[in-house]
Amino acid sequence: MLGWRLLMSAILIPLVCVLFRMDLQLGPPAWILFTLCLLIASRSAYELTDLLKTRSFQPCFPLTGSLSILFVVAAWLPALLHPGQTPPLHAALTGIAAAAIASFLGLLAWEASQFQEPGRSMETVGANMVTVLYAGALLAVTAQLRWYPSAENGYFALASMIICVKSGDTCAYTFGRLWGKRRMAPRLSPGKTWMGLVGAVFGSIAGTWLWLTFAGQLFQNAPQPASLPVVLLYGLTTGLAGLVGDLVESLIKRDVGKKDSAALMPGFGGLLDLVDSPLYAGPVALAWWTLLPPAH
Repeated sequence: MLGWRLLMSAILIPLVCVLFRMDLQLGPPAWILFTLCLLIASRSAYELTDLLKTRSFQPCFPLTGSLSILFVVAAWLPALLHPGQTPPLHAALTGIAAAAIASFLGLLAWEASQFQEPGRSMETVGANMVTVLYAGALLAVTAQLRWYPSAENGYFALASMIICVKSGDTCAYTFGRLWGKRRMAPRLSPGKTWMGLVGAVFGSIAGTWLWLTFAGQLFQNAPQPASLPVVLLYGLTTGLAGLVGDLVESLIKRDVGKKDSAALMPGFGGLLDLVDSPLYAGPVALAWWTLLPPAH
């Protein structure tokens, strides 16, 4: 399993980087990333809806899938309306906030129209709202890294986050399997160990430093890393956010009694098992790149 997981990571990460490179050459509004995000939002909503169909939860995929896509479209609307310009962050965040309000109102209205007996409606509203916020809103916010700190170097920032969390995830799994003994969260995720946490921190910081230091020459403006403390803190905080994201998805699966979100990819499980860390770490990375960029 360890070898297969490492092989899948070695295939998927370069593949994503190639797609990013192609999309960068096309320029705004990032049609390849837009299409990819639509697919991810839809599939993630499907897996979450399927996971949460338990107890009194009765989520509806056509509804959650459509609303998750709405978040992506709302975030992309400034870029779609003005394809030759870099969309301002506040415009995208305003669209995401509007999508959240519209989703909440729509979900409440839908459940009111479907009401038959007590004991199901409020639980279902909560399950649907968690689904669209997780699958749609977090993805829409994370995708804003495409344009920050600049449209030319956006994929440099986005890739830094993905490499950070996936390097941490891979090293956490490797360290845990090879040397892990003491469990970190036995009730929530029995496979995670304190040695895995050490591996996550090491992998996140190392992957971030390597990318920010040596990958800038692949981009038009050849971005250079900021001061070493900023680079290390960026890698540490983003990597830890990715680890928390993994634990949060474990919380969802543990609460509904499932091991994987779906049987989609050998060695990983479902799509949610692959994107849980980037979705949670994405907003943290976006805050870094807008407030204190780890490269310039």
